[in-house]
Amino acid sequence: MTVVTLINPNRMKPAVAPIALDYLADSLAAAGHQPEILDLCFSKDWRADVDEYFASHSPDLVGMTVRNTDDCYFASQDFFAPFYKEVVAQIRRGTDAPIVLGGAGLSVAAKGMLEYTGADYAVVGDGEAVLPMLAGGANAASVPGLVYRTQHGFASNAPEWIDLAQVPARSRKWLDSRRYFREGGQAGIETKRGCDGKCTYCADPIGKGSVCRLRPPSHVVAEMNALLEQGIDCFHLCDAEFNMPISHAQAVCREIISSGLAGRIRWYTYASPAPFTDELADLMVRAGCAGIDFGADHGDDVMLRTLGRNFTSEDVRRTAEICHRHGITFMYDLLLGGPGETFDSVSRTINLMKEISPSRVGVSVGVRIYNGTGLANMVRAQGVSTSNPALHGAIEDNDDFLRPMYFISPEIGIGVVDFITALVKDDPRFLHASMDEIDGNYNYNDNGPLVQAIAAGHRGAYWDILRRINEGLPPSVNPPSAEKPGKFNR
Repeated sequence: MTVVTLINPNRMKPAVAPIALDYLADSLAAAGHQPEILDLCFSKDWRADVDEYFASHSPDLVGMTVRNTDDCYFASQDFFAPFYKEVVAQIRRGTDAPIVLGGAGLSVAAKGMLEYTGADYAVVGDGEAVLPMLAGGANAASVPGLVYRTQHGFASNAPEWIDLAQVPARSRKWLDSRRYFREGGQAGIETKRGCDGKCTYCADPIGKGSVCRLRPPSHVVAEMNALLEQGIDCFHLCDAEFNMPISHAQAVCREIISSGLAGRIRWYTYASPAPFTDELADLMVRAGCAGIDFGADHGDDVMLRTLGRNFTSEDVRRTAEICHRHGITFMYDLLLGGPGETFDSVSRTINLMKEISPSRVGVSVGVRIYNGTGLANMVRAQGVSTSNPALHGAIEDNDDFLRPMYFISPEIGIGVVDFITALVKDDPRFLHASMDEIDGNYNYNDNGPLVQAIAAGHRGAYWDILRRINEGLPPSVNPPSAEKPGKFNR
């Protein structure tokens, strides 16, 4: 039996459970291997914990998840890879077992992270089939999605995307999920994986596939039940967009309702402004949805087309009308500064947000450039150099965009941050930090107020917890019942 140690090096707070390791452990066990978890999230001395583990354990393979390479936040530009390099070096001191890196954050810069950290392998895309193959001694050249060293340099195998309908329901038994819920306030769940969107900046199709692969709704509900049995009743759906396709979103909601879970759980999700209907909103409310984060990006139609979005500002307005009608707490995430951005387009977007009045608006300035995206290709054509006025951050010796590099339209420059600050003023609906306030409340990495609120009993999506503490509301609780008749009850 092959022993595979799965390591979580992510120490950000609030604590976010590495559900990939939970999923991988299930796949390894099903293939006859022995998974073990070394979770450094709660370590007081992570180096000592690594040394202590390997002093008494001799795994055949070590897997380490890379959730993010940086905080994706222009004001701080915190780069995590140096820490991952330290962790790999510490592991090396205790074992000769091969080290393989994986995770959504790694997939967009697999070769760069492999070279930077000194690990043996990196996996692009799904790891559920890859890790059991490596544990079984498969030749590197035959393993899909694997990046590895050869005598001629680095080699990369094309990824193969698993059929999620063929993966059994997840057990969620490998991590200390109770502690993550206690200190992180929510538990993540997938209902699908992959995205067929054409957004010019987004790395999701690279790391998760450009086809939306659906999980059977019954498997989603079984996973919710597995967590509920552990006392965890607040979830965050990790899908890129819950409502794409809308038929699957409706099916998941109906499965939650018919299972009897609706009155016992609360959940949050990401969604696209289109398609979004009254019928879906009604089903989501009855299924226990507590809040929606719409990835709107913008409120200007020209900029929406430039960013590759397939909806309009009118769609954004319509989602607000529907959410207000159904009493749904909701927010819009904005991504400002893309190619062609002007002060006028920024003003139109901020004014639209004020007019349609979502519960909160997340404002991100500067578009993180990821290898393999349309934006990265455009920047390369323009020239990656300090003479390019649109580029900010780590520009030199960063051809693969591993280190944080951001695009901000030269027409607005970083002066747009103060411009937005003046527009939103003290409006509490806007989560936005000026350059002088890089610890502003929209950066969830090591966010003190969030940590304190969760310790006080708040549960849910972080933007909604911030809303509740800002408005002086008590910790939210599950409703006594969500089984009320609705117009679209079927």
